[in-house]
Amino acid sequence: MSDLGARMMAMGARARAAADAVRIASAEVRSAALSAMATAIRDRADAILAANGCDIDRSRTNGMAEAQIDRLALTPGRIEAMAAAVDEVAAFPDPVGVETARWTRPNGLDFARVRTPIGVLAIIYESRPNVTADAAALCLRSGNVAILRCGSDCLDSSLAIHEAVVEGLRAAGLPEDAVQLVDTPDRAAVGALLTGLGGAIDLLIPRGGKSLVARVQAEARVPVLGHLEGINHTYLHGSAEVGMARDVVVNAKMRRTSVCGSTETLLVDRAAAGRLLPEVAEALIAAGCELRGDDEARALVPAMTAASDDDWGREFLAPILAVRVVDGLEAAAAHIRRYGSGHTDAIVAEDEAAAAEFLNRVDSAIVLWNASTQFADGGEFGFGGEIGISTSRLHARGPVGAEQLTSYKYVVQGTGQTRP
Repeated sequence: MSDLGARMMAMGARARAAADAVRIASAEVRSAALSAMATAIRDRADAILAANGCDIDRSRTNGMAEAQIDRLALTPGRIEAMAAAVDEVAAFPDPVGVETARWTRPNGLDFARVRTPIGVLAIIYESRPNVTADAAALCLRSGNVAILRCGSDCLDSSLAIHEAVVEGLRAAGLPEDAVQLVDTPDRAAVGALLTGLGGAIDLLIPRGGKSLVARVQAEARVPVLGHLEGINHTYLHGSAEVGMARDVVVNAKMRRTSVCGSTETLLVDRAAAGRLLPEVAEALIAAGCELRGDDEARALVPAMTAASDDDWGREFLAPILAVRVVDGLEAAAAHIRRYGSGHTDAIVAEDEAAAAEFLNRVDSAIVLWNASTQFADGGEFGFGGEIGISTSRLHARGPVGAEQLTSYKYVVQGTGQTRP
């Protein structure tokens, strides 16, 4: 076994050893650790910013696109938001031990279904150092232990944030190994995590680009909670009100173009394209968005460039939007079914029946009516943050918060019953 392999196996063993202590820790102890974490993040803000500056300089030298730099960059405001998110998780109702169902059988046995931690989670992510704090907080809130592996581009930032995480664990008397961070950019570390580290890992969560998720799903020897790219659509139904359509689409695309909830394709009902599209396109262009349309869309908005076949089903993560005119709701749903990733899709409509049909037809993790796709965020759902948006259909789907990081067990109480 290589030195790295031995180090990774040791990390797994330490995580498994820490899991029992975290699982049985009281909600109050875990809350105290989270609050101490948030304080440490604020206290270490200057060091975190300095480390982030090193990551940005290195990434620019390596030719990283500015859209990705935006995901990587931290500011004093973003660090405060990171700390505030940890505070929010600290205050969030603890899911561990919550009874979700209870019943009594005719023989007198009492059954309860109770939430319990999954165990050891390995979380692999790219580019966004705030995930280090988010993942640590959500794993601890749900009674789990975490092994984190960030992208090489945010390693310095993540190491600085991890120091604050460890400080919080230490302050509450929890094992420092409850949240570990792989401290090498060596890609072989990912391969080691995919093996499960000798049975130490209970669940893998990849949060990143399509190639990362595909590799994890193809090679992992342990269960995977998938987080695919956000190929999201907003569909303007013929009944849409033009002002609402304009405001929702501009926000859905341009609020933050680098997040997975950003709309990447605009679909417009042919029956109302002449009424809706010119004003919506004008607002998008004024906001700095490049539009790539099909022939019908370009006939209405000549400023658009021609969309290529590759633009449908593409996650731009940039101020670029594909635009297609479609022949009604059924055609819109068919387009989403063919090109979407099952992440987040929205309809803007005044017609309630049409909206209900869209919400039923489109089988994505999140479907919205008259609201921006940028609401695809665990905090906006009231989940106290998220580790990602799951596009899986098993275990958890949509925003993965603390509750979604638990499993359950059955607690059965009797009075001496024996089975005949």
